[in-house]
Amino acid sequence: MRPDDWYCTQDLTAFLAHAGGFLRSRPDLHTVALTVTETLRTNGPRAYGDEPPVFGALELDGQVRAAYFRTPPYHLNVTPLAPEEADSLAAHLVGLGHAVPGVIAARETAESFSAAWRRHTGARGTVRQRQRLYRLGNLTVPQPVPAGRARVAGKEDRELLMRWHAEFVEAAGHVAARDPGAWADSRISYGGVTLWEGEDGTPLAMAGVSPVVAGQVRVAPVYTPAPLRGRGYAGAVTAAVTRAVLTTGVREVLLFTDLDNRTSNSLYQRIGYRAVADFAAYDFRGAPAPGR
Repeated sequence: MRPDDWYCTQDLTAFLAHAGGFLRSRPDLHTVALTVTETLRTNGPRAYGDEPPVFGALELDGQVRAAYFRTPPYHLNVTPLAPEEADSLAAHLVGLGHAVPGVIAARETAESFSAAWRRHTGARGTVRQRQRLYRLGNLTVPQPVPAGRARVAGKEDRELLMRWHAEFVEAAGHVAARDPGAWADSRISYGGVTLWEGEDGTPLAMAGVSPVVAGQVRVAPVYTPAPLRGRGYAGAVTAAVTRAVLTTGVREVLLFTDLDNRTSNSLYQRIGYRAVADFAAYDFRGAPAPGR
C-alpha cells in the first residue's frame, strides 16, 4: 500500500462526492465525520476556526476504504484502519508536510496510527482520553424521575447555553472546537438542546443532539452543573431528548462517554444504550511538525 493511494483536498463538496457514500455506509462508526462535515456544509468552512479544514480518503480498486478529516488546530479524526493503512496514512501526511497534533479514532486504529506517526516523525503519542461509543437499544427511563419537565431551549436561553457549554468543555478537559456563541446559535436554530427544568422553571441540566445525518443522531453534550449532580437530572434529560429523537423516526441514536467516568457509563446503559466500539484520543509530542 502506497501513501499516494490517499486522496487529499480542502474542498468539502469534492470530498463528500468522493467519500460521502463510504461515510454513510457505517453511520455509527463514522458519526463524527458525518456530523462535522454537515456542520461545515451548513455553517461554512470557518465553522471550527480560521484555518481551512482538510479531508482525505483511501481509494483502492476504485472504492473508498477509509477517510480522514482535520479542522485545524484540532486533532486528526480517521475512520477505522488496518495497521498497514495507518502506516500509509502517516507517510501520506508527512509527505504533504501536514502538522498533526494528535489523533482520535477507534482504539486499535488510534494505537496503530500513533505507532506509525512515531516511526515517521519521532513524535511520541500519549493517551489523552479513552471513549466508548454507544447505540440506543430499548429506551428505559431511569426511575425515579426527578420533579420537573423537559423543554427545548430557545433564543432566550442563549447565554445559559454558552455558559454551560464552556463549563462542560472545561470539566471534560476538552478544547472547545467552536465559539460558544456560534455553538449555541447553531443548536438553537434546529432545536438541538433540551433542558430539564425544575417545577419553578429553573434550568437544571441539558442534553444536546446533533443534526440528523445519514439516519443517525448523536446525543452531546450532556451536562449538569456540579452543585446539582447526583439528583437524576442528567438521566431525565438524556431520556427525554432520546425519546424526542425517536418520535421523529430516527432509530440510530448514538453517544460517546469518557470510559474513566463510571457514573455516566452506568447511567447510559440503564437508559438503554449499548456499547458499539471503544475509541481513543492521542496527543503527539516530542518532534517538530512535518515540513516545518
